[in-house]
Amino acid sequence: MDEILLVDGANVVGSVPDGWWRDRRGAAERLRDHLAGHAERTGATVVLVVEGAARGVESVPGVRVESASGSGDDHIVGFVEHAERPVAVVTADRELRRRVEELGARCAGPRTVWPER
Repeated sequence: MDEILLVDGANVVGSVPDGWWRDRRGAAERLRDHLAGHAERTGATVVLVVEGAARGVESVPGVRVESASGSGDDHIVGFVEHAERPVAVVTADRELRRRVEELGARCAGPRTVWPER
């Protein structure tokens, strides 16, 4: 069964100091578009979780975007708890990694999908 690639948008965007803080929504859209290319190349099922100023970023072919109503981390944990397929969570957040690994998710770092620029 194919695993879902679940991306912690705020954490992955924040992993590269490229001025993302000036336009958080735009940064999330750039990540989404990059992930769409990744999905096309690899056939991965990609879900991007956004929060805060990035809420409302639209999904595109290859990437379903979910806006967390509260904490992005809590949204990700809830997603993993209810997933019917294996999940790989992309984040560098140690506490989030601990929480989702306890639920059986695999974790990968931001560089897996978002190389330094």
